[in-house]
Amino acid sequence: MPKSYKSFLASFFVLTFALLFTGCAKSEKLSTQNRQFEEMTYNLFCQEIAGNTISLHYTLQNPEAYGIESVVPTFGTISADHTESGMALENTLAAVKRFDDTTLSEDNQLTKAVLKEYLEDSLHGLQYTLYQEPLSTVNGVQSQIPVLLSEFRMESKEDVEMYLELMDTLPAYFQSVIAFEKEKAEAGLFMSDAVAKQVIAQCQAFLDMGNSNYLISTFVDKVKNMEELDGGARDIYIEENAKAVTETMTGAYKNLKHSMEALMGKGGNNAGLCYFPEGQQYYSYLATRQTGSDHTILELKAMTKAQILDDLTAMEGELGLETAVQISESNAISMLNDLQEKSGNAFPQSPDSNAQIKYVPESMESVLSPAFYMIPPIDNISENVIYINQSQVQNQLSLYTTLAHEGYPGHLYQTTYFASQDPDEIRSILDYGGYTEGWATYAEMMSYYLAPITDTQAMLCQKNASIILGLYALADIGIHYDGWQREDALKFFMAYGIGDENVVSEIYDLILGDPGNYLKYYIGYLEILSIKKDAMQRLGKTFSQKAFHEVVLRTGPAPFEIVRGQVDQWIISGQE
Repeated sequence: MPKSYKSFLASFFVLTFALLFTGCAKSEKLSTQNRQFEEMTYNLFCQEIAGNTISLHYTLQNPEAYGIESVVPTFGTISADHTESGMALENTLAAVKRFDDTTLSEDNQLTKAVLKEYLEDSLHGLQYTLYQEPLSTVNGVQSQIPVLLSEFRMESKEDVEMYLELMDTLPAYFQSVIAFEKEKAEAGLFMSDAVAKQVIAQCQAFLDMGNSNYLISTFVDKVKNMEELDGGARDIYIEENAKAVTETMTGAYKNLKHSMEALMGKGGNNAGLCYFPEGQQYYSYLATRQTGSDHTILELKAMTKAQILDDLTAMEGELGLETAVQISESNAISMLNDLQEKSGNAFPQSPDSNAQIKYVPESMESVLSPAFYMIPPIDNISENVIYINQSQVQNQLSLYTTLAHEGYPGHLYQTTYFASQDPDEIRSILDYGGYTEGWATYAEMMSYYLAPITDTQAMLCQKNASIILGLYALADIGIHYDGWQREDALKFFMAYGIGDENVVSEIYDLILGDPGNYLKYYIGYLEILSIKKDAMQRLGKTFSQKAFHEVVLRTGPAPFEIVRGQVDQWIISGQE
């Protein structure tokens, strides 16, 4: 499943700060309260990203401009002890709540609402700390870290040295992950053997690269043209990096692999989350957190089934037609340009930016997503990178729609557009996967109608893609909330014509390894469709698709209750 990549290796805010409040006249109070609120969120933002070098490096190109200097390189830590983070969350939430909405600007009211919701969800989630999985098979740290390091920006000698120091901390970081997994095992919450085998295979894929590891070649490419390095210094850094990859990182991955092998068999549950003591409650929390939707699990199931039925009904009248789809050969950049140009009819103008297409190293194709977008620093949104996994994007139409998901009008577009609105910095680190992946899925579905194929082919392909994703979402709920075993999943998929036992078993393991992942995409997509349909019904002929998209994009990542509220305000205010 395509996804955007940014480092969120730490689970929760670990922040404390003090706020000073002063009494003043009402007209002056509005200005003072806005200033104090923005100072609070600014300090919160700086303190949070300074605690994780990857987050810092990917969020800011020039941290010095934010007063962040002399940061000790670290990946952070994973810990089951949430005493400190719980206190920090409570203090932060209390500080946010002290601000009266009537004294804040509309933008600050929106920031407050999103931040408050995020903090409340994080605080609620602390009780499920040991249910979290840093080694998820879809986006776990074992597969994220090599990609994040390969794209680590190096513009100065200081960047190179920070990178090398960061790599030296990987063994300690992985050791904290191992300790966390052991605590999960002691609590009876360790992953199933099927999932553990996938994690072990991902570690082995990294180890199998040996001296041909792409982190060696990418480093050479970055430093070879650095003017401030003479030949001797450059060679020393290249040698240090090669040693760090083949010894330090390799040792860390070996340790993680061997530790996971030693823990095999400690997971008594080989099925979904619901078989754990509080598994259903955790999955309900996870579904809310992943999707940003306030609907119950039963309501999510009903929404999904209704959309699948609508899609099937729409396809019925065309099933007798020729459905073979062919589009002319074209490279990824020309496709991205085509998407950007055609998107202009239904979406607001995008900010100027550059996009670079890269391909997943062959050695990592089996463990990485079909594609992903690297979110740029908020102080330099013009340079963007999209990775394509050629082993999983095998025809021109799938490449076209994948680029729509990752590029225009998907992740790249939504990210750069929101950043161009100059939002509060804190918004850049509040992760609402349902909004971001829901939007990208919505964009992907629309892209079928932009592709150089007939309207009938576009409709059939789009409905088919929607149905498949809907089936995965239902299976996610079925496995983790309803307790489906493998045979239950097979019966479910057979009813929709997917009867290959090996294929269904692979789907089962994929969903088992990352609970709630598919809900982000599908439920997020359905929530956007629902908000759009409601706006269309209320506005009738005056509805503007471009204006609607602008409101959703301007709102930015948020729970859908807040997004819906922003669209309501737009409708009530006369669609200005």
